[in-house]
Amino acid sequence: MSFFAGLFANRAKLGVALVTLLLFFYLAVSAQRGWVLLTSPELSAKLMGAAYLVLPVVGAWALIRELMFGARTEQMGRILAAEGRLPVDDLPRTPAGRIVREAADAQFPRYKAETEAEPEDWRSWFRLSCAYDAAGDRTRARRTMRQAGRLFAGSSRPGSRPDA
Repeated sequence: MSFFAGLFANRAKLGVALVTLLLFFYLAVSAQRGWVLLTSPELSAKLMGAAYLVLPVVGAWALIRELMFGARTEQMGRILAAEGRLPVDDLPRTPAGRIVREAADAQFPRYKAETEAEPEDWRSWFRLSCAYDAAGDRTRARRTMRQAGRLFAGSSRPGSRPDA
């Protein structure tokens, strides 16, 4: 595999790295400007400087939280792939490459029933999240994946099978 083929195979990771780099640059500039304002003799500048210093803290927290979410999701996906339990991506697509919503909606009840039958199994929540994503409901997909992550983190041996 050539360098560029490998690079494009990991476009999502490349995008995350680029956004992370840009956010770090923004956070550094924001912190520097905050410090400059904080050392100013005027009270209003000091207040603005304090606000500028809060922005990098909130930004860093959000960045770390999202990177941890992505890493945990990838780890869960690798475990499911090794077990052969990832949902198969065989849904029909439009000419533009989008999943046909009706097909995703038809498949959804299976994953919902699986999760209702095994509410403490992170694997069922992961697959339900994939079903939400296929149906175009990204908000519920992320919320459901976060639930899978909480259960995954709380399991004694994340890679072990629940019936083992």
